[in-house]
Amino acid sequence: MTWLQLRLDTRPEQVAALEDLMLATGAVAVTMEDNADQPVLEPGVGETPLWGQTRLTGLYPADTAMATVLAAFPEKMLRHANQRVEILEDKDWEREWMQHYRPMPFGRRLWVCPSWLEPPDPDAVNLLLDPGLAFGTGTHPTTALCLAELDSMDLAGLRVVDYGCGSGILAVAALKLGASAALGVDNDPQALVATRDNAGRNGIPAQALAVALPGAFDRQAWSQQAQVVIANILAGPLVELADTLLDFLRPGGELLLSGLLESQAAHLCAHYQQRLPLQLASEKDGWVCLRGRLPG
Repeated sequence: MTWLQLRLDTRPEQVAALEDLMLATGAVAVTMEDNADQPVLEPGVGETPLWGQTRLTGLYPADTAMATVLAAFPEKMLRHANQRVEILEDKDWEREWMQHYRPMPFGRRLWVCPSWLEPPDPDAVNLLLDPGLAFGTGTHPTTALCLAELDSMDLAGLRVVDYGCGSGILAVAALKLGASAALGVDNDPQALVATRDNAGRNGIPAQALAVALPGAFDRQAWSQQAQVVIANILAGPLVELADTLLDFLRPGGELLLSGLLESQAAHLCAHYQQRLPLQLASEKDGWVCLRGRLPG
């Protein structure tokens, strides 16, 4: 099916009104995107920040009379909106994404391979992945940093916690690299589904990987029982979750933190300093991974 899309460049204070007009004139979907390379890295809880220059795109059925649609918008709202109507050919979007996702190596042993492709090195530690609707494919620098750190560790027989597990990529990688048990925690139920699916896809026994929402895991089984805790989230939550993350660790256990920019590392290190000294372990494209050991 072919679609028509109406694109408008606008300011944050006009977005809500323009979105309402698009929906009222028959748009089946409206999206917003940055129109000036202005990243919004870490919004506060409950906030929905918009960019100083926002591009609004409304998707309309192909038989829509776009002249009639545009006539419904006040002229003053369109005056500087750089309006344009474009034809959008329909695609199999799932396959469109799949064709650009290729096997990737991390460290010395580990490969992350799309589940629909043959691993390029059958003798490597191959993690077959289908992220579904959850974060974590290995393409983002923070995930890549965590995977490389895990590959560098001797995980044989260890218990690992992946807090903010997303697709389960880090928990499953740890188990494939020799960990004996893992716990994946995420506040998104879809992430827990994706983690279970990816564990099964990689032959991980159900008893080896527990998944749970925050606060719903077996505290007696995991409190001070993990030798490795990984959290690839954002700087703000990593500060707020310090007590939770450290409570998982045995004395001598290692903490890996990522999802933060190089400029945020010093604040994280200072926050954890009294209980667990952190050091910069690795960096990629301005993102960093911090690593530290809980004193024995």
